[in-house]
Amino acid sequence: MGFTLVSFHAHPDDEALLTGGTLARAAAEGHRVVVVVATAGEAGLTAGSRDELGARRLAELAISARALGCVRVECLGYADSGHDGDHRPPGAFADADIETAAARLATLLVEERADVLTTYDPAGGYGHADHVQVHRVGRRAAELAGTPSVLEATLNRAALLRGVSLLACLPRLGRHFDTTPLQTAYSSPEVLTHAVDVRRYAARKRAALAAHATQSSGGPGPRTVSVLLRLPRPLFRLVAGREWFVECGRSPTRPPLDDIFATLRRPVG
Repeated sequence: MGFTLVSFHAHPDDEALLTGGTLARAAAEGHRVVVVVATAGEAGLTAGSRDELGARRLAELAISARALGCVRVECLGYADSGHDGDHRPPGAFADADIETAAARLATLLVEERADVLTTYDPAGGYGHADHVQVHRVGRRAAELAGTPSVLEATLNRAALLRGVSLLACLPRLGRHFDTTPLQTAYSSPEVLTHAVDVRRYAARKRAALAAHATQSSGGPGPRTVSVLLRLPRPLFRLVAGREWFVECGRSPTRPPLDDIFATLRRPVG
């Protein structure tokens, strides 16, 4: 039996970073996979006008989605809120009315007859305002649409800290990594409900990341996409071979579930 998975993200490249392997695995196993982004990511750190960068990033998203096996890509068209909370552009997603934005996403969920929606954890991972809003809007949209299963895409904080420590040993990278902000970012291991094994789909995830060329440069330090793509393929498979989720309404088990459709196959309770 095939299910429909809708994966909701803030900006192009988030789909590859947080859920790329899971989307590729779901598509390969015969499920319908749809990606929705709230913004075009036009406030990214790459040089160029907002309009130009937004168009480039949506084009990159289309390439990434094809690499992952997604059958539909949609952008809600909100403005990228950027990193400066005091100077958001008009129409910024972070300032959007939650009911209005949720209704727009819910329309798509109903149209797709979505079985699963992925959003973000309550903190938006590392706290970006658009990521926090994805959590709020996604949760409400699922309620409006009656979507049976909502999984919050996140990272295992403990595994992340181990991975950063490993990367810090690499020449020319270590001096840029400050682990202090990561001590409270994403999710602690005990709340995770899913640890999805995506090692078989590492090549597709890597191809999806490579599609986001605009995210390989810009800013004061190395970009996450660039760092991951510089890893030797066996190390990339190790670092990026698990993707993590917290399913709303499900208590964690040990070990965590590997199947994002487990609740649909065997409902909780």
